[in-house]
Amino acid sequence: QVQLVESGGGLVQAGGSLRLSCAASGGTFRTYAMGWFRQAPGKEREFVGAISRSGDITIYAGSVKGRFTISRDNAKNTVYLEMNSLKPEDTAVYYCAADKVVISPDSDADYWGQGTQVTVSS
Repeated sequence: QVQLVESGGGLVQAGGSLRLSCAASGGTFRTYAMGWFRQAPGKEREFVGAISRSGDITIYAGSVKGRFTISRDNAKNTVYLEMNSLKPEDTAVYYCAADKVVISPDSDADYWGQGTQVTVSS
């Protein structure tokens, strides 16, 4: 059983930056593809991005491409989401996800974190 704990959320002004972290425990981190999703109030959960097991492949949603960067440190069992040029529409609860096979926009994941709130003020 893998546990995922997100941190780093908060309130930031538009144009600002935040870095989210997701610490994993209870499994062999390097064997999991990792990803980030978000859900705004009243909206469906939305794929943000994903990273392969080794970290050499990343994919992003079009709405965040060029502004957000996903990275991972397999020695620290942690995946990161660096968010720059934040916009009010980025406001959401951000969730970390892990899957033994793949994280993609249309797939579910094996494990989910509890989420961390990101609020971007205009």
